[in-house]
Amino acid sequence: MTDYTDYFDEVIQAHVAIEQWLAEEQDDSALEQLLSRFSPQFSMLSPLGRVLDFEALSELFQLAGGKKLGFRIELSELRGVALYDGGAVVRYREQQTDATGLHSDRRSTVVFEKDADGGLIWRHLHETFCKG
Repeated sequence: MTDYTDYFDEVIQAHVAIEQWLAEEQDDSALEQLLSRFSPQFSMLSPLGRVLDFEALSELFQLAGGKKLGFRIELSELRGVALYDGGAVVRYREQQTDATGLHSDRRSTVVFEKDADGGLIWRHLHETFCKG
């Protein structure tokens, strides 16, 4: 059996940080710490088909920080797809809600790279909305 524990832990920890950043007023150091999880070559395909790079992700977080009162993220269905020396591919389900009752449900696949110190870095993320 292949051990994806470190990758699953990173998915969970990153989403805790994202939830806190979006739901609470925090200082710039919290944003820097959040963004340090992502590769400078990061790419993302959003559920609506928008392609984001690291700069766009940074801008998105900067603009949305502390503006989603009651924002919560629930993760489930964490599964390993591929594990290799330089990283892994993991998929998971993510449900988001906020104080207004807005709800979204998506399945995501993330490609992780390991940095020179063995730390896990988000390299690519693909999100797809779930129906029903």
